[in-house]
Amino acid sequence: MTTHSPAPHGSQPWLHQKGEVIQEYGTVKQFPVGLSYETRMYSCQRLNRVLADTQILHGLYKKHHWLMRGATFYQLHLVLDRHAGEQLEIVDALAERVQSLGGVAVGDSRHVAELTSIPRPPDGVEEVPAMLSRLLAAHETILIDAHDAAARAAASGDDGTNDLLVSQVIRTGERQAWFLAEHLVDTPLVRA
Repeated sequence: MTTHSPAPHGSQPWLHQKGEVIQEYGTVKQFPVGLSYETRMYSCQRLNRVLADTQILHGLYKKHHWLMRGATFYQLHLVLDRHAGEQLEIVDALAERVQSLGGVAVGDSRHVAELTSIPRPPDGVEEVPAMLSRLLAAHETILIDAHDAAARAAASGDDGTNDLLVSQVIRTGERQAWFLAEHLVDTPLVRA
C-alpha cells in the first residue's frame, strides 16, 4: 500500500492532526492587565459559571422559539429569537473576558452541561406559560449569580469584569425578564 504525503507547498490540507493541550481548563496564565493572579483566577471561575448558565439560557430561548404555540405564537416567536440573539452576544463577551484575564473559557456543550446550575427542560413541548416560567427561572439564577460576582469583582478591583456583568449580563437579563413576565399577566383581551 502506498501512502501519499501532501506536497510541501500544495493545496492539500493536513488532516487529522493531534496536539497537546497547551493550557488546562481552570488555570490562568500571566497577562499584564494590572490584576493579581488571585483576582483573575476568581473572576475566571465566576465568569465561567455565568457563561455556562448563559449558554444554557441561549439554548432554552432557541428551543422555546422553535416550539412556541398558541394565540401569541407570532409575537413570542419573534421576541424569543431576539432574546436568544442578545444572549449569544453575552456568551461571546463573557468568553472573551475569561480569555482576556488569561483563563480558558468553557466552550464545549458537554462541559457546559456539567457546570450549569439551570435544570434541564423536558425534551418535549411544554405549555407556553411553563416555557416562559422556565426562562424566567433561568434568568433569575443567572441574575443572582451575576449580582454577587459583580460585587465581588468590584471589591477586588476587577472593574472590567464588574462592568461586563452589570452592563451586559444584568441589564439585559433584567430587561428580558421584564418582557417575559409581562406575558404571564392574566389580563382580559377584549373587555375591561
